Amino acid sequence: MNSTTIEYSQNSPYDSPWTISKRVKMLLWEYVWLLFCVWTPKPANAWRLFWLRLFGCKIYGKPFVHQRARIQIPWNLILHDRACLGDRTNAYTLGIIEIFEGATVAQEVYLCSGTHAFENPSMNLITKKITIGKGVFIGVRAIVMPGVTIEENAIVGAGSLVTKNVEKNNVVAGNPAKFIKTRSFE
Repeated sequence: MNSTTIEYSQNSPYDSPWTISKRVKMLLWEYVWLLFCVWTPKPANAWRLFWLRLFGCKIYGKPFVHQRARIQIPWNLILHDRACLGDRTNAYTLGIIEIFEGATVAQEVYLCSGTHAFENPSMNLITKKITIGKGVFIGVRAIVMPGVTIEENAIVGAGSLVTKNVEKNNVVAGNPAKFIKTRSFE
């Protein structure tokens, strides 16, 4: 396995892969986001970024995080300048999710960095990094699965299911997402 894939040790599917201290921190995060961020207006982005940083999110420059975005584990999220997490986006950051400069993750997109070892009776958690490249646009209600890299300036169509890497400047759409065309910048 590479450094962006982590397989957790669990005795059964019902055991938590997280330590008690991590579970407490995750619960605290959930309440902090609910009490201090969900109700804030869009211009209060700096306030939301403050709380994300406080809980370990790595932030470079000035990304935008919508107040109704849901971030499972903020210390597994990396946001670069002008990256955008849209309204009701779900960043299921069981593993690392990195969103680079100028990338837009539109409303209700689901970024899922966790899966399970289905061949193992304990079905232990496996996390794989999701990388969203510079200038990428992911359309409304798309789903991006664990281990996927979407390279620079690619576009993912609305409602698509992305299970494989998307190459630079490519447009993909569908379920599963398939190549449509290459973007031209002439």
